[in-house]
Amino acid sequence: MLRNNGEQHPAPREQGVRWTVDQVLALAPDAASRKAGSRLGSPGPWSETGCGGGSGAVWGLCGGSGSKPYRTVVDTAGVAYRCSCPSRKFPCKHALGLLLLWAAEAHEVRETETPPEWAGEWLRTRQQQGARQQQTREPSGGPGPVAASAVDPEGARRRAERRAERVTAGATELEQRLADLLRGGLSTAEQAGYDLWEETAARMIDAQAPGLAGRVRELGAIPASGPGWPVRLLEECALLHLLDRAWLDRELLPEPLAATVRSRIGLPTAPAGPALRDHWLVLSQYDTFDGKLTTRRIWLYGRRTGRTAQLLDFGAAGRPPGTALPTGLTLDAELTAYPGAGQLRAALGERFGIPAQSGGPPPGTTVGGALAAYGRALSDDPWLTGRPVTLGSVIPVPDAGDGVGWQLVDTDGQSALPVAPDAPSRSGLWRLTALSGGEPVTVFGECGHRGFTPLTAWQPGSSDAVPLHR
Repeated sequence: MLRNNGEQHPAPREQGVRWTVDQVLALAPDAASRKAGSRLGSPGPWSETGCGGGSGAVWGLCGGSGSKPYRTVVDTAGVAYRCSCPSRKFPCKHALGLLLLWAAEAHEVRETETPPEWAGEWLRTRQQQGARQQQTREPSGGPGPVAASAVDPEGARRRAERRAERVTAGATELEQRLADLLRGGLSTAEQAGYDLWEETAARMIDAQAPGLAGRVRELGAIPASGPGWPVRLLEECALLHLLDRAWLDRELLPEPLAATVRSRIGLPTAPAGPALRDHWLVLSQYDTFDGKLTTRRIWLYGRRTGRTAQLLDFGAAGRPPGTALPTGLTLDAELTAYPGAGQLRAALGERFGIPAQSGGPPPGTTVGGALAAYGRALSDDPWLTGRPVTLGSVIPVPDAGDGVGWQLVDTDGQSALPVAPDAPSRSGLWRLTALSGGEPVTVFGECGHRGFTPLTAWQPGSSDAVPLHR
């Protein structure tokens, strides 16, 4: 997948268009950074600012509490950041402030051919690293380094077999526990409390099946979660049982579905197949946090192929993931898909040039079309929680307090999608409403069994993407 020190194309690149304020703020790792960065988005604290240099970079010195100003440089093609401040956040408030100043097209940030030496040294190091990474790729353009071929295949096969045996033992034990739960009645789940589920999840971790462990933990949060919880618990138990049985009978499955099962269980997979080059529109970027790991999901749309793909990146120990792609930009790049039936995950390979403005949203569909697409996706992956879709012309209707909740209504007024309860914050939904002003808008998001999660919106006739998930 894309790394923070992403590969560089060796040819000279022209300076890309400047980002919008929304695109910059969408990169902030949290609300505090967004607020602090906004305060630094004015010329006051900055000196020796510039951009370009044939590298798509922005740089500047920011005065702070120390005797020396902080040196800040951003590679807008990467996307990556470097700042001499002690912050462990990426991007830090200085990088955000510099990007905001650049996005405002302030005359203080002038384009120039040569960056200062401290910025140029870092940019050259990134280019050299990218060149070395490209040289270690397989001649066919595959995702793995040539050195991978030197790994002992027999040893790798034995390790995979031992892990499969442990996963099988864990799945067999989990089947027994699910049977005991149903035999005793779902009401016992509420009485047992969360400790039973956590102990079962720990057993799945011991079996090296993190996917099963995560689903067990989700089961533990359902009892006593509100009206109708027994139905929800039964549904999730059925899906977990289906995944168990799919693993235990995986030899009977077609290979694409078997690959999906391995991925859902939590076994590591690698991208496979030929690289696909296209102009990829960044539809959305957002983070989720499970208490230990931050997961960043980036949705892309290929202008030429019409393909939708997802990039995943992870950050541990409170650190945000290194990958950052501003919503609404388009990058000329190669993607390599991961195996699996209906899987959209891909790895980002070589990029060509600097990201440019998007040129507008992808083609949209209706509410009925979104539901049909989600239904087809479930036939490939029954454990899917959401499918990316662009609604071409809908009107957001706020919660009227009648128990219906927020909705996205087709322009004919005959069909509507409920907004998922775990959708973006209410501020994001009201931002969508303000953008609409009662008129139809184009909305990209994820359509799932709990409703639609809006992530990005476009006004009619506008090419500017407005992120809704912050």
